Amino acid sequence: MEQGNICIYAGDGNGSTLAALGRALQTAGRGKQVVLIRFMKGRELEEGEFLRRLEPEIRLFCFEKSEDDFDALTPQQQTEEIQNIRNGLNYARKVLHTGECDMLVLDGIIGLVDNGAITGEEIASLLHEKGETVTIVMTGGSLPYAVRVLADEVVTVAMRA
Repeated sequence: MEQGNICIYAGDGNGSTLAALGRALQTAGRGKQVVLIRFMKGRELEEGEFLRRLEPEIRLFCFEKSEDDFDALTPQQQTEEIQNIRNGLNYARKVLHTGECDMLVLDGIIGLVDNGAITGEEIASLLHEKGETVTIVMTGGSLPYAVRVLADEVVTVAMRA
């Protein structure tokens, strides 16, 4: 993957995160800095402990507070989580503006559109803010057209159990 590209791993939730993590590991292995922001994964991360051992080369962030699935939350809890998610988006913007990484991984960001937390246009707006040298990798489910047209590479991931 060339520096400064936008890559999307879209799929049903099986394999897209692993593919993005593979890209992050390759980048970190080359001595580059990676920021990984996870969305819609709940507070407890399956790979969280392992990924935290990869710091400082791969820095992991999750802004959600609830350990429950978003769809299982009450409307008030969903509203609170959407604000936490927006804090994560604002942090992603900050990372892009400061140029503090070579790769920004937005794990699960496409799923935010699927559940109505944000719009495809909001993701597109974020992508327009990236510099020429930062690579962005995104994962998630259904891919909005406003985001697809900005991608240099789109990979549909269908991993079988």
